[in-house]
Amino acid sequence: MARNSYFAFKQFRIDQGECAMKVTTDACIFGALIAESSGLRHSQTILDIGAGTGLLSLMAAQNCSGKITAVELDEEASQQAVSNFAASPWADQLQLVNSAIQIFSATSQQRFDCIISNPPFFQQSFKGDDQRRNMARHTDSLSFTDLARVISRHLAATGEAWILLPVESTQHFLKAAATEGLGLIKQIGLRSSSRHGNHRYILVLNRDKPLETQEETITIYTQPPHYTEETRQLMSPYYLALQEADRE
Repeated sequence: MARNSYFAFKQFRIDQGECAMKVTTDACIFGALIAESSGLRHSQTILDIGAGTGLLSLMAAQNCSGKITAVELDEEASQQAVSNFAASPWADQLQLVNSAIQIFSATSQQRFDCIISNPPFFQQSFKGDDQRRNMARHTDSLSFTDLARVISRHLAATGEAWILLPVESTQHFLKAAATEGLGLIKQIGLRSSSRHGNHRYILVLNRDKPLETQEETITIYTQPPHYTEETRQLMSPYYLALQEADRE
């Protein structure tokens, strides 16, 4: 996916020139899966942890009537998300809080029907010169322990939490989640093609601690950059022209 200063979807536009982390194919698929879930569609309150450009919040708003609270630490990204929200058809559903999620959590008692997050995930990894990008990608500002604790504190009794992580980070987060009383109900692997292994997992958690976890795999491309039919169907409510997307 090209990293332009903006990305136009069918019903909204993401301006991202001021954001350290841009729109990615993985995040779009993640947002589409959240949006088509019954848990999201029936949610009255949604929390987006680490909102970035506001992509996930906007994809959720396109598919539900609930109120969405998006929390973002980076000030410039927050301002960009506010603009993206204001320019969308769902401005009255969306609220942006410029804060560390730990501070938000310490001052809020609210429970949410659905919590979504594409969080920082690198642990003890090499960092580049871009400090804002480092903050967005590394767990220094939001550890998996803190993330799991925040989710547990704010997830409604019958709510669901959706998290996108690299494969190598998944077990670290699940260990923290289990400590906070959260159970894995579904794990969806993302792989670039049938010749590749999974590079991301989408984790769906709740408080029920199920005995068995549903497992699925989504193959993104037949041969990069051409999307599989499964991906095309997922993204058809959002991408303006899948023929153009195939060329990105």
